[in-house]
Amino acid sequence: MKDEAGKLSILRVTEQGRGEIEDTVVKESPFTIILDNQELVTLLCSPTNLEYLAAGFLFSEGLLKSKDEIKKIVVDEDRGVVRVETEEAEKFAKDTSSKRLIASGGGRGASLYSAIDAQSQAKVESQVKILAGDVFSLVSQFQHRSQIYRATGGVHSAALCDTEGVLVFGEDIGRHNAIDKVFGECVLKDIPTDGRMIITSGRISSEILLKVTKRNIPIVISVSAPTDLAVRLANDFGVTLIGFVKGKSMNVYTNGWRVATG
Repeated sequence: MKDEAGKLSILRVTEQGRGEIEDTVVKESPFTIILDNQELVTLLCSPTNLEYLAAGFLFSEGLLKSKDEIKKIVVDEDRGVVRVETEEAEKFAKDTSSKRLIASGGGRGASLYSAIDAQSQAKVESQVKILAGDVFSLVSQFQHRSQIYRATGGVHSAALCDTEGVLVFGEDIGRHNAIDKVFGECVLKDIPTDGRMIITSGRISSEILLKVTKRNIPIVISVSAPTDLAVRLANDFGVTLIGFVKGKSMNVYTNGWRVATG
């Protein structure tokens, strides 16, 4: 946690008075991805697991399709830079110049998806089902996983799960970044995502939904809310979208046949 948060002296004011205390505050850093010597994007993120963030971002953007395309990833934490070299640098230089421009990821950690992304996305056909009780259990396990959130309240979390528990966990100041860190670790460690689930602490927007669907994941779970477009896309793509998981209740917005009760 020492790389993700720092201590500050602050003024605490209550009805009883005021006084100086030490507080734990999450760190935020700019992070630039350079793909084959071409500066691609600068993200604002938590400065940890940057190789996973870079890989996840590039796969989410469709710039990389396979781990075999990666020749080398070099992280320079002091400069806030990660260099990703591919096996076919000339090909990627041409591809990135013709794709939609990514000026900056800002605090979100992902660029805009175009209508073409949605039109070309295949439907998720997985027949995976989950008991409602297992959803509640997984979310409880997920919420107790992040030490940095309990210390600062300043990060989003994401996790790849199966019905037994959390398989890969990531956290970041950005909800997009947290999911990209999970997917980046999956790519670099050859962890399959097909037929599994994603849990996120953040709002499920259309971009998040598309990012997850690209990994052929049938169930998306959030303790927060979805947007209307995310719900429409989840319905079209055959994804089960679950939101507002609180205690022993949840809202199932689409494809509720995957959630069994009893």
